[in-house]
Amino acid sequence: MLAEELTQIGLSDVVLTEHGYVLATLPGTVAGAPVVGLIAHVDTSPDAPGGGVAPIVHRAWAGDPIALPGDERQVLDPAQLPELAERVGHDLVTSDGTTLLGADDKAGVAEIMAAVAYLATDDRPRAPARVVFTVDEEVGRGTDHLDVEQVGADLAYTLDGSGLGEIEVESFSAYQAKVTITGVGVHPGSAKGRMVNAVKLAADLVAALPQYDLSPETTENREGFVHPTRIVGHAADAAVWFIVRDHDDARLEQHLDLVRGLVDALRVREPRAQVELEIQEQYRNMGRALDDHPEVVAAAEEAIRRVGVEPVHTIIRGGTDGARLAALGLPTPNLFTGGQLYHSVREWASVQEMAAAAATVVELVRLWGEREVSVTAPR
Repeated sequence: MLAEELTQIGLSDVVLTEHGYVLATLPGTVAGAPVVGLIAHVDTSPDAPGGGVAPIVHRAWAGDPIALPGDERQVLDPAQLPELAERVGHDLVTSDGTTLLGADDKAGVAEIMAAVAYLATDDRPRAPARVVFTVDEEVGRGTDHLDVEQVGADLAYTLDGSGLGEIEVESFSAYQAKVTITGVGVHPGSAKGRMVNAVKLAADLVAALPQYDLSPETTENREGFVHPTRIVGHAADAAVWFIVRDHDDARLEQHLDLVRGLVDALRVREPRAQVELEIQEQYRNMGRALDDHPEVVAAAEEAIRRVGVEPVHTIIRGGTDGARLAALGLPTPNLFTGGQLYHSVREWASVQEMAAAAATVVELVRLWGEREVSVTAPR
């Protein structure tokens, strides 16, 4: 659908790859201008149901609590949500409370589509732009089948942030750890002295984590965490997945050492079980790469100001496709979309702030076409 719409808008080089990426080019009108990448992801989080979304638009929201009709337990209460309380009068979009809304990152997709559709009919100076819609971002694999050459840009921006005016220039560095436990399965009626219950060992592993720090529930800002995300299995075998995050690489390594130590302790305590640990890097802190390209961040600041908003620098307690692309040499800060409460059925978005994000994209593409700016080529 996106590929067809980009073709109808008039973009060129529209490609739908075998891995589900959509790429297209908006030609520029200024010779020699750098190519601007515009990136968003079409997948949604596995943390809550994402199919069968029934979006609801609450027009000119008056400030009262919003009860989501699909699940009466889900109420957006401005008394508990300061970001929501600040949006009185906005048109808000929610789901019905039984699924994600999917603003992460369908809002970014919509904003890029709106921006390039507008720019394609506008004859004012602009840089060329490369539109890139990715998949599997939510599981840290959004660029597994995408490289800088395919993106075809000199610099880029992901539309995958949140509140109005935000520019995210620093992310977590991230690993996934998977612990596989093979126990000994025996009929429970004759299990004495013989059974090794993998489910109990998995539970013990999770229970051994620090209770009051190193958890998403108790950390903020640049503080990292070790977060168990999933347990599957039965008495004979089980697996536990963790995500391990920090902004500081030395602390990140300490968190990984904690996981390794817990696994070693489990092996010692129950030598009859086989306990395997797999650690996979997902992305690195993009701040290091962006430090080398202040002009890319400065352009985002100016574009946001052009739409009447003051830019706000924030950090990501997570990651984006931009973090992985930045590590490959393509400077890619992350911009706001107007969505909030991502990864939950209480997710919501402001239509007015989505419009501001789309306008910011328009101004970015114009800005890079207006002036002589030196951009270091991707390494």
